[in-house]
Amino acid sequence: MKFKPLALAATLAALGAASFATPAVAQEQYIPLLSYRTGAYAPNGVPWANGKQDYVKYINATGGINGVKIAFEECETGYATDKGVECYERLKGKGASVFDPQATGITFALTDKAPIDKIPLITLGYGLGASQDGGVFKWNFPLMGSYWTAADALIQHLGDKEGGLDKLKGKKIALVYHDSPFGKEPIPLLQKRAEMHGFQLSLLPVTAPGVEQKATWLQVRQQRPDYVLLWGWGVMNSTALKEAVATGFPREKLFGVWWAGAEPDVKDVGANAKGYSALALNPNGTNYPLMQDILKKVHDAGQGTGPREEVGSVLYTRGMIISMLSVEAIRRAQEQYGKGKVMTGEQVRWGFENLNIDEKRLEELGLKGVIRPLKTSCEDHMGSSWVRIHQWDGGKWVMNEKWYEADKGVIGPLAKETADRYAAEKQIKRRDAADCQP
Repeated sequence: MKFKPLALAATLAALGAASFATPAVAQEQYIPLLSYRTGAYAPNGVPWANGKQDYVKYINATGGINGVKIAFEECETGYATDKGVECYERLKGKGASVFDPQATGITFALTDKAPIDKIPLITLGYGLGASQDGGVFKWNFPLMGSYWTAADALIQHLGDKEGGLDKLKGKKIALVYHDSPFGKEPIPLLQKRAEMHGFQLSLLPVTAPGVEQKATWLQVRQQRPDYVLLWGWGVMNSTALKEAVATGFPREKLFGVWWAGAEPDVKDVGANAKGYSALALNPNGTNYPLMQDILKKVHDAGQGTGPREEVGSVLYTRGMIISMLSVEAIRRAQEQYGKGKVMTGEQVRWGFENLNIDEKRLEELGLKGVIRPLKTSCEDHMGSSWVRIHQWDGGKWVMNEKWYEADKGVIGPLAKETADRYAAEKQIKRRDAADCQP
């Protein structure tokens, strides 16, 4: 008769011991991966998404972040803002520690939500230009550049071609841009530069997704600009190049943003696009140690997200860099809050704000020569604004070795003015020194 109570007691004791036992395996760090593998932007969105996912798989295959494995989940947005917000709302409650919106429009929509949910937004090479100002935009991190720094670098490059920025006076520069938040972002900086140097700026919007541009390029032919800047994405880019060919606009005078300078943008135009140039946040190719490691430890293991031949392409590499910077922010946060532990969104935000990826660390990551060193702070949420130009030779992208850095004397005041205006509108108090501490 005493067996059952004793058995029950033993069982309860065992359960009690189990409930206080330390797990043998650390909890996983959850990172949502927004993507667009469908629709008009899929040719560019797919390699970008594959690069992001392959790097996460690579980290897991090599032991995680100080032993913490990454759990990831993709959510298809189709590059639509409403779908992006839906993905965010659905995934944020699963322990999301960072979001890469993968679209400027989605970034605009999430910027007011991130401070409430305490989840940092990494917007590498896109998003809000003013969000480099960490004093106001505490949760936004436009790492490696914004559309303002991109536009600034292109104007510097055109100045070089003319023999000096003063030689741009009287020139005509047209901006052919995606009629969306993404395409409109560089306009304030270009207007500022036009005022400084005396060139005439013409704004030519293209209705998304950009498959119809005949009227736009008729305007180009009529206006006869000295240069055209292409602020396109997806099918808009190849369409613009085809129209430039059809209207006889010299490709040597056509310059794209870094989202208009990848393999999908030129493959359908081929030799006819020869001479076209675009900004390059990163090179392409697999002759970097990290690429070789991913091929070996992810693709050779049968875990590759996309085709093997895609590894090292321009947008694949950029997606990989985005995931790398997210992992480095988590790693940095662990140094402050506990190695081998899962980091919260607030802790990862601190990690993004205290990145210091120097040449030594780039070499350790296998990325030496792929990007420049990057260091963030409470005030500077961009960390680096260096960029190069590469040119299509008819069959491949050829990198110009000169690096351009956005002029802080031009960008800084514009960022502060815009950030202060945003803060006043949203009734946000600029951060003080105490808020910059852990």
